[in-house]
Amino acid sequence: MNIKEQIVEVISYDLNWPKLFKIEASLISSIFSLNFINIYHIGSTAVPGLSAKPTIDIILEVGAIELVDAFNDIMAGVGYKALGEYGIIGRRLFIKGEEKRTHHIHTFQTGNTEIHRHICFRDYLIAHPADAKTYAKLKIRLAEEFSNDRQAYSNNKHEYIKQLEQKALKWANKQTYI
Repeated sequence: MNIKEQIVEVISYDLNWPKLFKIEASLISSIFSLNFINIYHIGSTAVPGLSAKPTIDIILEVGAIELVDAFNDIMAGVGYKALGEYGIIGRRLFIKGEEKRTHHIHTFQTGNTEIHRHICFRDYLIAHPADAKTYAKLKIRLAEEFSNDRQAYSNNKHEYIKQLEQKALKWANKQTYI
């Protein structure tokens, strides 16, 4: 599926991002109410103080992933485009905004390991500001270098993200709340 290319822009943390998440979370949880388990703010906009692309990333945890596709038309009615699994088996991805992306909703069935991975990554960055700062510097540099190439931006931060994820998962295993 060809999605319009976007300018890659990394901006300073915006205090409105948590509010924007809460507004969208309320809307989404009401749409999926019968299949809804939980909803999480993930990604860089969920880490206070972290520079990010101004796109709110959300995980929607549902009881049955196979029921999600039945909501594609309702989601379209509130501005979302359904992209199916879009490269991750067991996920349903929704995006809002073609040219100026505002939200991503990554939908997973409860128990999917992707939920844990994303939450650990977020929580690790919150608990480790030095790593968050290094990550922000990388994103800013790559956004300047690849401002017209979203794929190159993503590809060039992939290895660093994988390293951070490994640290995050090890750290999370030592925490009692996960």
